[in-house]
Amino acid sequence: MTNPTPVKLAIVYYSTYGTNHAMAQVAAEAARAAGAEVRLLKVPETAPQAVIDTQDAWKAQQERSADVQTATPADLEWADAYLFSSPTRFGGAASQVRAFIDTLGGLWGTGKLANKTFSAMTSAQNPNGGQETTLMTLYTTAMHWGAILVPPGYTDPVIFASGGNPYGASVTAGGQPLSDEDRATIAHQARRLVEVTARLNG
Repeated sequence: MTNPTPVKLAIVYYSTYGTNHAMAQVAAEAARAAGAEVRLLKVPETAPQAVIDTQDAWKAQQERSADVQTATPADLEWADAYLFSSPTRFGGAASQVRAFIDTLGGLWGTGKLANKTFSAMTSAQNPNGGQETTLMTLYTTAMHWGAILVPPGYTDPVIFASGGNPYGASVTAGGQPLSDEDRATIAHQARRLVEVTARLNG
């Protein structure tokens, strides 16, 4: 159902090899179908280009996403809702995501991140490689903002089919395409975020 005033959703991701980019694309498609106005945004790359150039898969992903808009604080001020997607790095979000978050102090200080809805997704090479802690630390950041957390919980059977993570879509990434179960979970999470935000916006 299309809302009279569409929910403005910023999907903010970082992707080294493509998994979180694909996750963000699935979420964007589902959110748009649910009536949201979506900005699909990648955070700025902080790794030296000389390092990226030494890894073919990393460089290929950089080229694949060259046309994706780079996230700015203005995008977060614009949005009613946030969906962050980050690979897991040592149990937390990738440093590129944390570096972007560190640019948001001005918005936080003036209350412009408060009362927005927030959900998060992640991936890791192993099922127990820190996926849940990555999501929880992103939610902790959102709580500092005064955001309203909208995890998927167990609100649809697709959550169980993709591994049963109630905190957010979490993909075990080994270079393969997203499974149908993962895509269904991501789509459900994005729709739920849009629907809850629409209710809050009244």
